[in-house]
Amino acid sequence: MGSYIIDINIQSAFALWYILKLMLTKSDIEWLKKLSRSKKVKIVPYNPKVKEVFEKQRKEILDILGQDIEVLHLGATGFGISGQGEIDLVIPVSLDRFGEFIEKFEKIYGDPKSFSPRNRVRFNHKQGDINIEIVIVNRDSEGWKRNVAFENYLKSHPEALGEYRRLKESSNGIGLKEYYRRKMEFINKILEKAFKI
Repeated sequence: MGSYIIDINIQSAFALWYILKLMLTKSDIEWLKKLSRSKKVKIVPYNPKVKEVFEKQRKEILDILGQDIEVLHLGATGFGISGQGEIDLVIPVSLDRFGEFIEKFEKIYGDPKSFSPRNRVRFNHKQGDINIEIVIVNRDSEGWKRNVAFENYLKSHPEALGEYRRLKESSNGIGLKEYYRRKMEFINKILEKAFKI
């Protein structure tokens, strides 16, 4: 009888470990440790004005980098749902042009706000009262491939997009760390489905 209980406890522990492993990766956990517990998240309704602001910013970037560059509007405002209100503007590029683009952007937007060598770099910009996160990303990186899979899945599965919207709306006023933990768990759950397709 005693060994049976131990076996069940081991199975339960393994099941819990497996579920947690699916929800957050090691790099997710490390990144979350850097976030503030006290800072609160403000979720705002979708603002249709962001489309116009994105197009203006996109034109400015194409004038800087050349017309053959892909400039994407991603994230909550790209989906047209509630979120933190900022525009996620992403420029996927080949690694051989990564440094060149960073140099050009530094002259206009100043120092990057975050930088991961050979992977991604983020600049912050503002048009009026709308924040814009401009991200140059290595289009061959694992992180970018995951991002594309997530975006594509939500675009083709309205019920999953609705769940993502509800997650964001229910997170208004919670701590930053908890907000991103919820988001990462949701993203990882969607990615598991996306990579099975």
